[in-house]
Amino acid sequence: MSDDRRVAVLGAGMHPWGKWGRNFVEYGVAAARAALADADLAWRDIQYVAGADTIRNGYPGFVAGATFAQALGWTGARVSSSYAACASGAAALANARAHILAGLCDVALVVGADTTPKGFFAPVGGERRDDPDWLRFHLLGATNPTYFALYARRRMDRFGATDEDFAQVKVKNARHGLANPYARYRKEVTVEEVLGSPMVADPLRLLEICATSDGGAALVLSSMDFARRHLGRGAAGGGPRPLVGVAAVATVTPSYPNTVIEMPNFATDSGAVASSSSVVPFRASIARAAYEEAGVGPEDVSMAEVYDLSSALELDWYEDIGLCGEGEAEKLLREGATTLGGRVPVNPSGGLSCFGEAIPAQAIAQVCESVWQLRGEADGRQVEDARVAVTANQGLFGHGSSVLLVR
Repeated sequence: MSDDRRVAVLGAGMHPWGKWGRNFVEYGVAAARAALADADLAWRDIQYVAGADTIRNGYPGFVAGATFAQALGWTGARVSSSYAACASGAAALANARAHILAGLCDVALVVGADTTPKGFFAPVGGERRDDPDWLRFHLLGATNPTYFALYARRRMDRFGATDEDFAQVKVKNARHGLANPYARYRKEVTVEEVLGSPMVADPLRLLEICATSDGGAALVLSSMDFARRHLGRGAAGGGPRPLVGVAAVATVTPSYPNTVIEMPNFATDSGAVASSSSVVPFRASIARAAYEEAGVGPEDVSMAEVYDLSSALELDWYEDIGLCGEGEAEKLLREGATTLGGRVPVNPSGGLSCFGEAIPAQAIAQVCESVWQLRGEADGRQVEDARVAVTANQGLFGHGSSVLLVR
């Protein structure tokens, strides 16, 4: 892709993830300041702030862009706030990228952060009997792990995945996360330990389901022209560090017919009137759109950060982002292709398995890890000669999320 469709990532920053019990703004501000320092820019250099919203933290969370801008100090910068469930960070990134490519600004800050409750996510308060998300909790009792288990059981029935396969994904990601200073869980586990952890939603055990976490992540984006002018000013690329660009951002919605259940629904479109060749599952369409926009393919990918809400779901993503054919993910895993040192490492950060969910931050965190990998700065977990990275995420109600980065 030519530079007229790319934006540069000048800075990436995060606040460590955990259960800190503090205001989410603190995490976002810390991540923003880290990204600014990484970019060798001052807060006053930022012309546009794109915030990823959190719905659990009151009105400041609903207007996250302005909330972070106020906490950093009013400067008159333009602002937006985006909510797209787990894809909120990618939606915010897409807004910032669009402003840069439209020539409306040269430098933008993208930031998301969250403070989460204990346990698995509960329904948002209030009574909304026409809301599918409210109904699945209150009428069916279907918490998120219930969905993860349904997807896992589907994979076992269709492709012969085993409990050991799901456990091996957790073992891999735990090993990757050991060297990540921002990860919440930094401890290796064995297959036996995973399979010995409590059953939560059959066939998934506690160590195979991501936690809810507090955390924050931020990026500084710029036009390619600004990035080149900025070269030589330090961290933004004046030394040996390569410049990383965003080549594509996919925020697609499903296409008819959508024949695989997607949270929070418990029904699908009928595919009876559609030919099988025309049915592209939603998750498979997300990265495909990013590849098409960037002019690359899955064969070009050096590494991937994917949305491992459960260890079983990571296997689905191998196929959805084109690393292998349908039903071949277990083979890819067993061959070691997706571990560090393999053909295409997946979740070298440790993934949500090691971080947990901080919803507005997680799509941004995937990009942060990709940037560090492409620069060669991921100490202890570096993917050798990483040149192309793809991320994959997904939000409730049909929010796709994939970012394609290159150096």
